[in-house]
Amino acid sequence: MKTLLLFVLSMVTGAREAAAQDAECDRERAAMVETIRAYAQSDTRALGQQGLSERVLEAMGQTKRHLFIPGRSCSIAYADSPVPIGLGQTISQPYIVALMTQLAAVAPDHVVLEVGTGSGYQAAILARLARKVCTIEIIPQLAETATKTLKDLGYDNVSVRLGDGYQGWPECGPFDAVVVTAALGEVPPPLIDQLKVGGRLVMPVGPGYATQQLTIVEKTAPGKTTTRAVGLVRFVPFTRSQE
Repeated sequence: MKTLLLFVLSMVTGAREAAAQDAECDRERAAMVETIRAYAQSDTRALGQQGLSERVLEAMGQTKRHLFIPGRSCSIAYADSPVPIGLGQTISQPYIVALMTQLAAVAPDHVVLEVGTGSGYQAAILARLARKVCTIEIIPQLAETATKTLKDLGYDNVSVRLGDGYQGWPECGPFDAVVVTAALGEVPPPLIDQLKVGGRLVMPVGPGYATQQLTIVEKTAPGKTTTRAVGLVRFVPFTRSQE
């Protein structure tokens, strides 16, 4: 009887601790959204006067960022900074995730390509806004972990592929939007080819481990694009296949 009582008390204590942690994560995530909102109000160069849409802010507020990082620490996950996820990769600062999502102009019926799955967090944000997300990761361990995390959390409109994202994913496209989460000195032509007319590509353009320009490429007609830079960022380098 004593053993059973101790077991029950342990279960109750564990449930209370889990509830307290969930509440703390909710508070941290809400504070993160307010920080994002504040940044957006002053970032008129990138966003104009309209700022971030409520759809993007809601997606940031609904997505449990702490479940996509090692250790699942809420204080680390929702801080105003990038988070290392191992293997030399990071989750971007929350505002940068929101900004790139906004600049991609994702609509509910869109099919979106993400290059650089990483933890799966950016894909999860996009999945709340689009009909379908196709995401490519070149590092096998990250692709495997992201696939499991996204599946466990019920993101059934996301497909993860292991491979070199420079070539895109023609079988999954064409795409209404493309988001690239690693820096390269040029925009990969295959990604432009797979972008629909009227679609947008958002990526950091410049050398790795240095300051890059966050760049928007809009496809105005077959074979025609317009390009504009909206701000300075720092992303990890775009990794290519050695084969």
